[in-house]
Amino acid sequence: MCGIAGFTHVRRPVDPALARRVADSMMHRGPDQQGVFESSRVSLCAVRLRIIDLKGGDQPLASEDGGTVIVFNGEIYNHVELRRELEGLGHRFQTRSDTEVVLHAFLEWDLDCFARLRGMFAVALWSEAQGRLVLARDRLGIKPLYICRRGNDIYFGSELKAILEHDEIPRNLDATALAYYLLLNYVPCPHTLVDGIEKLPPGHLLEWQDGRVRLRSWWRLEFRPQTSWTIASAKEELDRLLRDAVREHLISDVPLGIWASGGIDSSTILHYAAELAPGRLKTFSVSFIGHSFDESRYFREVARIYGTDHYECEVNPNLNLADVIQEFAFYSDEPSADAGALPVWYLSRLSRKHVTVALSGEGADELFGGYLTYLADRTVRWLRHVPASARRLALRALQQFWPVSDDKISVEYMLKRGLEGSFLDPDEAHFFWNGTFSTAQRNRLCPGCGGHDLSPLLDAIPANGCNPGSLSRYLLIDQLCYLPDDILYKCDRMSMAHSLEVRPPLLDHRIVEFAATLPERYKIRGLTTKYILKELMRGKLPPTILQRRKMGLDIPTHAWFRGVLRELLLDTVSPTAVASTGLFEPAAVQLLVREHMERHVNAGYHLWGLLTLFLWMKRWRIRPPLPEDGRPCAQAAMFAIK
Repeated sequence: MCGIAGFTHVRRPVDPALARRVADSMMHRGPDQQGVFESSRVSLCAVRLRIIDLKGGDQPLASEDGGTVIVFNGEIYNHVELRRELEGLGHRFQTRSDTEVVLHAFLEWDLDCFARLRGMFAVALWSEAQGRLVLARDRLGIKPLYICRRGNDIYFGSELKAILEHDEIPRNLDATALAYYLLLNYVPCPHTLVDGIEKLPPGHLLEWQDGRVRLRSWWRLEFRPQTSWTIASAKEELDRLLRDAVREHLISDVPLGIWASGGIDSSTILHYAAELAPGRLKTFSVSFIGHSFDESRYFREVARIYGTDHYECEVNPNLNLADVIQEFAFYSDEPSADAGALPVWYLSRLSRKHVTVALSGEGADELFGGYLTYLADRTVRWLRHVPASARRLALRALQQFWPVSDDKISVEYMLKRGLEGSFLDPDEAHFFWNGTFSTAQRNRLCPGCGGHDLSPLLDAIPANGCNPGSLSRYLLIDQLCYLPDDILYKCDRMSMAHSLEVRPPLLDHRIVEFAATLPERYKIRGLTTKYILKELMRGKLPPTILQRRKMGLDIPTHAWFRGVLRELLLDTVSPTAVASTGLFEPAAVQLLVREHMERHVNAGYHLWGLLTLFLWMKRWRIRPPLPEDGRPCAQAAMFAIK
């Protein structure tokens, strides 16, 4: 696991110290080794967290003749078998690292090499003789890669901050990305909150040569349900795939553990790991004692069943929460409006005290239909048959007379959300379940966001074999947007902030492709979500784990903003701070804060999004969006929040 960055410099001198500063900005991703390669046209940087081949594989790594150089972030789980194949073709290796395998695979198969890689990765390869730079990202977007074009040059990095080290990169907010952030809680690919910087889409590669850029997809998931599957045959295949994936994900030259929530996803990973790993496993969990979403009862039961060395941390108001949240502004790169980032921070910090690698259960919900949102999509489809006037009346009654609850997902919350979503386009409603602000709320808070809606994002999502309004369509949306840009994003940033590698075996692309062949009734049957996974694990996991309701990582934002985080919130979104942005309406923000404090509404998730956004803008000195004519607006100088 590493961080990579680089930039071309066509016909311009470069400060020799710049590449080193770029590498230093990502030291948390790779504290074990840092390196720089420079030629007359390109600079490549790498910071390394040693996982495989602790003595070899330092980066940047060059071919024997020095003509091709690689910087690599990730893990290739089939690197041993690829090495054997390449050795049979005449290649000779100097290290045991998977990085060198990727380099030789590129030398042998060029752009076709990426389809042979099984794992998570972001990679840059430079061919000196051709003056050609190739960037590529793994199929599911587990590892990040940012890109920026200015003139004939291209800049890239595992984190935004590596690109922002360049003084010539403007720090203007992207208005479209901000509109998406407020609606969705995250910024969907390829956008970022910094104008001119984009994310390389998952499963894509980019070629740069003499200032010319070509972007193309190298992997595409198609949903092709096969009627030939039976429950028995699907269970058998899923068992085989899980066993292979977990076995490969356990390969490590450093200590390894399992993130255990007590849910079916992480418990499934633990079950297979316990069968395949030698010795006693380590498990890690976070608890929220006294809260409705506390999972300690379940993960303690699983740890006891599998006899693990178990470590847990209680997330509570005594942990210097305000200081940690302000650290997010540096490590997050872009703000995360997903409050689940905070427990992932503490989980990563706890894990790193004992291991360097952790396996997690990310991906099962998006593959097999595990979220309540998929049931909500179906429920709201029925609700749309109710006259709109009756739905509006019911929504007003709920808002006026039903008391707000501090629970993560309360009956009141679900009813209000469902009624609001029933007035939206079906695809837009699906996005809405995981968001916070409605379009009207967003426009009141940030008038400059008006006119930006989800239509361009929805139009860009391909069909990939999915019928409109189907479960497969919503799974595809989440696999292309929510999974890489929220779930995997927060996991990468929070874990790498503590120099911890996190591996999600369920996102082995063979499992992903298998799931896309299953009929929808094998994913959701009646009110049972992740049906095929639960059928597979029946008899392997206890009924208490199989039958429990889904919770997910969260924090009691509603209560904490009225208590331990009140001072940080009021200071960060004060009228002066809001006015200095030149974007948000101070009166509207203060009304939202006041209504929350007086318990007229539960706006904890809304306020978390604003808090993290404002802290990030302040930390990175982000200016307002450029006007359409491209000239900085008069308010730009006052945008640095005091």
